[in-house]
Amino acid sequence: MTAPPLAHLINELTKLPGLGGKSAARLAYHLLKRPTADVEALASAILDVKSKIFRCSICNNMTDVEPCVICSDTRRDPTVICVVEEAFNIPTIETTRDFRGVFHVLLGALSPLKGVGPQDIDVAGLVRRVQAGQIREVIVATNPNVEGEATALYIAQQLRPLEVRTTRLGFGLPVGGDLEYADQVTMSKALESRREI
Repeated sequence: MTAPPLAHLINELTKLPGLGGKSAARLAYHLLKRPTADVEALASAILDVKSKIFRCSICNNMTDVEPCVICSDTRRDPTVICVVEEAFNIPTIETTRDFRGVFHVLLGALSPLKGVGPQDIDVAGLVRRVQAGQIREVIVATNPNVEGEATALYIAQQLRPLEVRTTRLGFGLPVGGDLEYADQVTMSKALESRREI
């Protein structure tokens, strides 16, 4: 029988993505072995992130400054927007050092089976950005799976009347995969071989 405080921690850890009961238990027992200062530092970092990180009002990226460092970087090309599903997709694209535009985070992907419709992702914000600025190209970098493809087609449909070049990443990326797991070379090739949608 697991002690109630430990069972509670394991239960909370299972709420994290990718952690089942066994992995959560392993982490909980690992934390018990760590010095109290290490566990307090982890708890403090988690609370710090929750209190200091927010969404950029321009692109929806996670940030602690307004606007985020990407949107405020004058060396970047503000006429090219790369659209991603989640903020954690941005570092994967950034590691290529091939993309020097800006980003727009959708906050998800269309998934009728999960009840996620157009009103649940930020395509409207993207459309407003295209309408308001001198945007030359929108690169749709949604995941190469059913939801990502549906989202890409929806974005293309919404942008078509605005007559902006809309491209989709070329694939070197595996269908059914996630951008966060793509290596630098694969991501670089995908950016190079993007296509009109």
